[in-house]
Amino acid sequence: MPFFIFAPVKAPYLTEESIQTFIRQALQEDVADGDHSSLAAIPAAATNQAKLLVKDEGILAGVELAVAIFKQVDPTLRVEVLLQDGTPIKFGDVALTVHGKAQSILTAERLVLNCMQRMSGIATYTQSIIRLIEGTGARLLDTRKTTPNFRMMEKWAVLIGGGTNHRFGLFDMIMLKDNHVDYAGGIKPAIEATHAYLRRLGKDLKIEVETRNLDEVRQALEVGGIHRIMLDNFPVEKLKEAVELIGGRFEVEASGGITEKTIRAVAETGVDFISVGALTHSNRSLDLSLKAF
Repeated sequence: MPFFIFAPVKAPYLTEESIQTFIRQALQEDVADGDHSSLAAIPAAATNQAKLLVKDEGILAGVELAVAIFKQVDPTLRVEVLLQDGTPIKFGDVALTVHGKAQSILTAERLVLNCMQRMSGIATYTQSIIRLIEGTGARLLDTRKTTPNFRMMEKWAVLIGGGTNHRFGLFDMIMLKDNHVDYAGGIKPAIEATHAYLRRLGKDLKIEVETRNLDEVRQALEVGGIHRIMLDNFPVEKLKEAVELIGGRFEVEASGGITEKTIRAVAETGVDFISVGALTHSNRSLDLSLKAF
């Protein structure tokens, strides 16, 4: 039976198989040959209940994942979801309750909390940044600056917070960054080599080119055959010039050195996207706990 209890956030990487694989690997890391604390102290037949208590303020994320974790640890556990992913939360709220075998509740506890605290922090920060650019038309993107083996959950949290996922990994989009351009010998040979590569493999991948100045923007425009131009570490005035130069021929993404203080001005230049690595690498986890009752 599918683990989703609400309509899930749509993303190609969020599949039943990918979620279950993540949980299996995470439980192997944490539990291995047994949760010996619970096995030693709690009678095997004991049943109990616990509530997921909110001790912070922000946006809740990871509820769907928590349900899947509890069910994989023990399919007989009964989870009652009280607050859905994306819900604004405050101190004292109860997100869910779980009932059943006490040993199983305790075994699942830390994995549930680790995921939900981290994901809720990301969703909360994402939404706070989106509020700064409301009304501009610019969309907020995440990046690949994620935690190894936890990228899926971090990007999921960005979606829950209202953001937009950039490419998931190296395999689902071509992004010719500064080092690619330098190693290839310039913008033109990098793009031309990419076209030849895609033809040879019969692949249809979108191409984004990172530019560091207006001259590189002009080179990208001259070559063409791309989908998006990234403007990396451009001052606001140069961003405006670049947007005018591109003139709607390709999507435009601003990136690099963008802070909460500057993001509104960046968005008002007319760029289509703003990528912010801090969404996943520089935020505070929310305080949640699982309490017996």
